[in-house]
Amino acid sequence: MKFEDKLKARSREDVWNEYCGFLDLSMDEFVQIQNRLMEEQIALWSRSPLGKKILKGSTPKNIKEFRGLVPLTSYDDYASDLLQKKSELLPDEPVLWIQTTWEGGKHPIKVAPYTESMLDTFKRNVCACLLLGTSTKRGDFKARSTDTILYGLAPLPYATGLLPLAFEEEIGIEFLPPVKDAVKMSFSTRNKVGFKLGLSKGIDYFFGLGSVTYYVSLSLGKMSSGGGGAISLLKKSPLRFAKIVLAKCKCIKEGRELKPKDIFKLKGFMVAGTDNACYKDDLEELWGIRPMEIFAGTEPTCIGTETWSRNGLYFFPDACFYEFIPSDEMEKNLADSSYQPRTVLINEVEEGMSYELVISVLKGGAFMRYRVGDMYQCIDLKNKDENIKLPRFKYLDRVPNVIDIGGFTRITENSIDQVVKLSGLKITNYIAKKEFNHNNRPYLHLYVEMDPHAQITQAISIEILREQLSIYFKYVDQDYQDLKKILGIDPLKITIIKAGTFAYYEKNHSHKIKKINPPTLEINELLTIQDQDYRVEMGGRLYE
Repeated sequence: MKFEDKLKARSREDVWNEYCGFLDLSMDEFVQIQNRLMEEQIALWSRSPLGKKILKGSTPKNIKEFRGLVPLTSYDDYASDLLQKKSELLPDEPVLWIQTTWEGGKHPIKVAPYTESMLDTFKRNVCACLLLGTSTKRGDFKARSTDTILYGLAPLPYATGLLPLAFEEEIGIEFLPPVKDAVKMSFSTRNKVGFKLGLSKGIDYFFGLGSVTYYVSLSLGKMSSGGGGAISLLKKSPLRFAKIVLAKCKCIKEGRELKPKDIFKLKGFMVAGTDNACYKDDLEELWGIRPMEIFAGTEPTCIGTETWSRNGLYFFPDACFYEFIPSDEMEKNLADSSYQPRTVLINEVEEGMSYELVISVLKGGAFMRYRVGDMYQCIDLKNKDENIKLPRFKYLDRVPNVIDIGGFTRITENSIDQVVKLSGLKITNYIAKKEFNHNNRPYLHLYVEMDPHAQITQAISIEILREQLSIYFKYVDQDYQDLKKILGIDPLKITIIKAGTFAYYEKNHSHKIKKINPPTLEINELLTIQDQDYRVEMGGRLYE
């Protein structure tokens, strides 16, 4: 029975319990589901050529042995097989391949196989998200098959393209514009068409990357202020036209700009990706409803969601088997790649601690003990206010050696090295830090030390550097280019460091400063050093 049929034929309580009942599990019950599904997956994966290749002849009999025998993996361990889509090597036959960016400047894309069982789990869990997205308390939801959703998603083969596919098979929610038309449109055209359709039909849901939904929301406000769309609406829906006129009059009286909430009343608002915390307050102000975060990815599928309180993530028990690398273990591994960090299970996490997520994809998935590259903090082990007995998490960011801006970039030391090399600029040292401006918007801050013989006046140097490096970032990383094309931002700030500063720092410390996301304290010390008088020898020359 499809999801929409269950909404019509079954009681609200039964529907809620089927899709959102995981929130009523005890920790022991959650672990039992995890262990049962993981044991099934181990048996399936260990017999596959891919599993045998990674296990190197070993045969784990249980989860404990499996964790001892299988090393933590990254995409490099799967790339030679998955990029060629060698289905015969996998634990189960994939029915779909999903694509995403791997690493700009080094690897263009990575792909992930989805089995039929994985897709069934995905569909069930996104339906749970739909119920929770419309809820204000336990058991309360407003989802209906006649609802509409504003299309703010990247199409297949990207992971967000799975959502229309899942809804098409489970519930007749209407996408604005229709998916078959939207995939042929530019981002700007899609917004305009979706908005015009929303004016006549209403908008019940909005879902997309937090950064994208914010940009679209501002665009809708501007489009609403124009007369074209509203005037054409007069013939189709006089009532909606009257509503827009009244909303504009109210905004003029209150001395503010028109906002989407003045015209639309969303049932549910869902966001995914990174940096959502930077946009959620503003999005709530624009739409009058707080966005609910969904946690999903190309490799892990849809793994978790917030609830009606919109204040923390709970993992789904049937999507992946979860392990967590404590932050101090992760830092040891970043400092020494030969160090094997220990992991803890979901019933071993500690309140207030931060972790790097490790997943084993269930239901015939390829990825086992896979480092996704995301950081989470355990907020608490039980939520007494909501009577939920499972650990609650907050998404923090990507791991420290990756800079992700708004869910669009995967900037690493390798990609920056490529950019510097291609640009031909005389940059001798750099550090890159993800920082936030006064509006809490993320940007990439590059602190660069130039060859002293190449320097000109600082004001001109910074502008030249920013323009030149932006060009090559867009060349190396397609997603970086989309920041400008889709969001209209160029998130690069340059600070020039006086020649010799890095060498002086290293001379007076037992370590080199990290190139990617070093501690703010160390950056401040570097800036302090360059403001002091010092003498340092570099390349056989003395600099003051």
